[in-house]
Amino acid sequence: MKKKMSFLCVVVFLIMLLGCKTKEKIKAKKPNILWIIAEDLSPFMGCYGDSINTGHTPIIDKLAKDGILFTRAYATAPVCSASRSALITGVMQTTTGTHNHRSSRTTDGVVVPEELRIHLPEGIKTIPELMKDAGYFVFNSGKDDYNFHYNREALYEVGNEKNYTPGMNGWQGNKAANYMSVTNGVWSSRKNKDQPWFGQVQIMGGKKDAKYVRDGEKLADNDVPLPPYFPDIPSQRQAWTEHYNANRGSDVTVEKILKQLKADGELENTIIFFFSDHGSNSSLRHKQFCYEGGMLVPLMIKGNHPAIQEGTVSSNLVSLLDVSATTLAMGGVPLPKYLDGQDLLANNYKAPKYMVGARDRCDYTIDRIRTVVSKDFRYIRNYFPERPMLQAGYRDNKPIVKDFKKLHVEGKLTPYQEEHWFGLRPKEELYNLKEDPHQMHNLAEDSEYATILLEYRNELESWIERTDDKGQYKEDATQLKATYDLWKDRPRFRDAKINPEYNQFKKK
Repeated sequence: MKKKMSFLCVVVFLIMLLGCKTKEKIKAKKPNILWIIAEDLSPFMGCYGDSINTGHTPIIDKLAKDGILFTRAYATAPVCSASRSALITGVMQTTTGTHNHRSSRTTDGVVVPEELRIHLPEGIKTIPELMKDAGYFVFNSGKDDYNFHYNREALYEVGNEKNYTPGMNGWQGNKAANYMSVTNGVWSSRKNKDQPWFGQVQIMGGKKDAKYVRDGEKLADNDVPLPPYFPDIPSQRQAWTEHYNANRGSDVTVEKILKQLKADGELENTIIFFFSDHGSNSSLRHKQFCYEGGMLVPLMIKGNHPAIQEGTVSSNLVSLLDVSATTLAMGGVPLPKYLDGQDLLANNYKAPKYMVGARDRCDYTIDRIRTVVSKDFRYIRNYFPERPMLQAGYRDNKPIVKDFKKLHVEGKLTPYQEEHWFGLRPKEELYNLKEDPHQMHNLAEDSEYATILLEYRNELESWIERTDDKGQYKEDATQLKATYDLWKDRPRFRDAKINPEYNQFKKK
C-alpha cells in the first residue's frame, strides 16, 4: 500500500512539474504581432463617434472595444511612401532623407541604378530586420513602398513571390504590388509552428475597399454631407461618399483576417495593430496635405498584454513612429537609441505636447509643408506659398479636379474656395481644432493669437534644427532628372511656369 502511495505521489509530482513547465513555456512564449495597414483611410468609423458609420463598422468597433483606441493618432506624412519609410524604420522620414514621395527609384520593374539609390543612414535597421534578429518569422502580404534602397527578401521571409525584382526597391505602389488574399494565412507558412511571427497585412482601405461593402449597406452619394471647403457638386459628393463606403468595406476585410487567424489557431496569441498610412485619398485637401484630413489616422491595439486593457480610450497625441517602437518592445527587442517613437505601453511613457508632420515632393509636384499639432491647435508652414493648392498633380485627370477648375473659370466657387484653392497660400496657418474642426479660419494673422503663433513657429524651427530636417536642402539633380523623365509626357507638367526646377532638363 505504501509503495502504491509512493508511486502515486511521484506521478502527481511529475504532472505538477510538467504543468508548471508548460505554464512557464506559455508565459515565456513571445506574442505574434500583426499590423493590419489600411491604405489612405480616415477614421470615419463608429468607434470614433462618426454618426454616419455608427453601427456599420462593427468588427473594427469591437477590435477597438476589446483593446486600446487612440483618438489622436497621426501619420508622419500625408502620403504613403514617406509615411511608410518612417514607419518601417521608426525614424522620421525627414531625418533619413526619405521624405520625397517615390524617390530612390525610376519606373516600376526597372532596377534602380546606383546613382539614384537612397541608402538608410549607417546603423539604422528596419523593424522587420530587427524582429528577425529577435527570432521572429516575418512576412508582408502586400505593399511596402519605401523610399530607400533595400532587398525585400532580406526584410521578409514570405511575400516575395511575384512582381518582385531583387535589387530594386521592393514593391513600388499599387501597380507592382501583388496583393495576396488577406485570408491566405501567410503566418501558417512558417515551418516551426512554435516560432512567433511578425507580419504586415495590407488592405486597400480608402482606395478600393468600398467595393466590399455588405449587401444593403452601401451609402448613396447624397447620404453624406460635404465639408464646406468642397463645392457641392456630384463628383465631390461621390468621392466623399466613396470614402465612407471604404470604411464599411474595410470592416468586411478586417473581419476576414480575424476569422482566418481564429481558424488557424493564431488569434489568442496575436497582438493586432490596426491603422492607416495616412488620411483619405478620395478627396482633395486630405491626402498630400497637412490638415487633419491628411494626417489623422485610425489606430487601435488589441491582444493579450498586461498593459492592454479592454475599453481603454487614449486621447494622447500618438505617432505611427510609436507603433514601430511598441512593436519592437513587445518582441523583446532592445529599443535602438535612434528611434523617434516611444513604447506606448511602457511604464515610463510620456505623452508629447506636440507632434510634427511633413510633406515634400509628391511624384513630380514639388512642395514643402511642415506642421505642428497639439491637443488644441494645428500650425502649418508653407514654404512655397506662391504655388496654389491645385498646382499640377497626379489627380489632374480626375473629375474632382476637372470640375473644380471648371467652377473656377466660371466664377462659381465660394470666396473661401476660390482663395483657398487658387490663390496664394499663406506662409503660416494656425487653427483652433476644437472651435474650427474644418480648419478654415486661419488665426495666424489675428493679433490675439500672436503669442500662440510664435510658440508653434519656434517649436517647428527648433525641431528642424534639432533633427536636421533634410527637406531644407535642395533635392539632388539626379533624382529630379529621373522624376522629370518619368513624368515629362504630362501636358501640365511641361508648362515652364509649373515646377520650374525641372526646366533645366528640357530640351532647348
